[in-house]
Amino acid sequence: MITNKNNMKKVIITGSTGMVGKGVLLECLDSDKIEQVLVINRSTLGMEHPKLVEVLLKDFEQMDSIKESLKGYDACFHCMGVSSMGMSEEQFHQLTFNITKSLADACFELNPNMVINYVSGAGTDTTENGNTMWARVKGKTENYVLDKGFADAYMFRPGIIITERGIKSKTGLYNTLYVIMRPFFGWMKKSKNITTTSKIGNAMIATLFKPQARKHLENEDINTIAQ
Repeated sequence: MITNKNNMKKVIITGSTGMVGKGVLLECLDSDKIEQVLVINRSTLGMEHPKLVEVLLKDFEQMDSIKESLKGYDACFHCMGVSSMGMSEEQFHQLTFNITKSLADACFELNPNMVINYVSGAGTDTTENGNTMWARVKGKTENYVLDKGFADAYMFRPGIIITERGIKSKTGLYNTLYVIMRPFFGWMKKSKNITTTSKIGNAMIATLFKPQARKHLENEDINTIAQ
């Protein structure tokens, strides 16, 4: 059944060159509930699709420079992220909190009634006071987005993720592990504690049409919402 065009949503996606973001993008492009997708990337995706609009931005802290492109969207799926490995807290804070703040501020100014979904991670520390650096920074970032005042907001905290639809991780070690574990994917997908790139995308789309009581979503929550 085709969704009425009046009920279709326009979404912004960051991180669509990465594993999670690419999965979310593919589900949005395939969904009859999504009318248009704006991707913001540092480098081009090299994709063409009738729904797809791409804006290139080298410095994500300068979101104001593309602000006009962000008008009129119903949702933002912020899937952009970096590993904290080898980084100081200052560096990780800049690439995680500062970038997310810039995006959230620009989106809220133009589209305060939108839904914003932020991909965080299992183990994030919302107290902001724990011993693990990345978890503190992610917790601060989550809290900022949740407190901003959007119509709705969800913090996606995936743990183990299985890639689908030919998607690969940018991390070589993860790709090696995926190759080794591939024979077990069928069994692993049955676990409520393991999710997939496709399920994350479908869950994000679902939050636009069916508000959820829980705002921090772990793998089990993501799988349930995606059904």
